[in-house]
Amino acid sequence: MFKKFGKAEIHSRSNIKSSAQRGLKSNFASQYPDIEPIVDAIIPKKSQAILIKCEDKILLYSVENEVVVFQTFDDIVPTLKTVHKYPDCFQKVQVDRGAIKFVLSGANVMCPGLTSAGAKLPDENIEKDSIVTIYAEGKENALAVGRLTMSTDDIKAKNKGIGIELLHYLGDGLWLHSESA
Repeated sequence: MFKKFGKAEIHSRSNIKSSAQRGLKSNFASQYPDIEPIVDAIIPKKSQAILIKCEDKILLYSVENEVVVFQTFDDIVPTLKTVHKYPDCFQKVQVDRGAIKFVLSGANVMCPGLTSAGAKLPDENIEKDSIVTIYAEGKENALAVGRLTMSTDDIKAKNKGIGIELLHYLGDGLWLHSESA
């Protein structure tokens, strides 16, 4: 999604009203219930949030010169910088070592990369279209954020095809994007 993201993809930027900022925080907290106690740390009350409109109807929300979340249609998705600061607030999956180079080049995650030795899926089922953070075997920080194309139970059962559609990964255009530049 952000493989070739740069200044040319940005259409406009504008400050958002405090009421819209409260709505953003409310939607973010409702989509990720674990984030509710710290949502004010991510988007502080007295800060000025900036809405950045981009290609393909993608909306970036920046606070204090750092993009903290982005929105695609109805989904509000945390950036990796937000995930790295608050790792325990988002659903996690783990890929095996063999999938790392593919994920870091922007490839979608295939089911065998989620079910092989070294990979981990949570015991409880995560529904299709849920946003998950993707960790790698032997690594401490998340390397990507994606959307499940099937439930985790289906991934375990089928073990074939694309399991996660990649939305944002380490080293992509959004990761490299700087608000101060």
